[in-house]
Amino acid sequence: KLGFLSGLTTTPTFMQKEGITDIDGTIVKLSKIVPVLQIEALGNTAEEVLAEAERQLALGLDPKKTVFKIPVSLEGVRACKMLRDKGYLVNVHLVYTLQQAYMAMQAGATYVSPFVGRLDDVSTDGMRLIEEIRVIYDNYAYETQILAASVRHPMHIIQCAQIGADVITAPLSAIMSLLNH
Repeated sequence: KLGFLSGLTTTPTFMQKEGITDIDGTIVKLSKIVPVLQIEALGNTAEEVLAEAERQLALGLDPKKTVFKIPVSLEGVRACKMLRDKGYLVNVHLVYTLQQAYMAMQAGATYVSPFVGRLDDVSTDGMRLIEEIRVIYDNYAYETQILAASVRHPMHIIQCAQIGADVITAPLSAIMSLLNH
């Protein structure tokens, strides 16, 4: 069953662009409104990422409803493992290759987020990556969920459902256009 992300994902950079100056206060307010909040925990090392995630949780966030978005990299995968060892939810995102998805899965990521639309933008088949990830996950029964990100249009949604993505993020216009004939 394909699920739509029924929470909110946000970044400090986006909030700053929107003129929000109290980022931590806004994160806390948002966490009380949405069922799941995905926020970035950034740092140059895995230890810095872990420290930032714990600082954010100390603001009063619920660790069962907060997903830490970590960009895929060697330090990001290390951070994922450290966060998961503490029972925190992690979305390893900015995934563009099967190798990156596999490393995130091995680190225990709650979600892995291949960026379908961005791959399509550079003449690479984003849906093929979803298929490849699904095969590996099914072969070895990993619990990591495939969160198809950067979904741009209704065909992406249909293809994600056919392939077996667990969750997608999509613009409302793409979701609503599923109702059109």
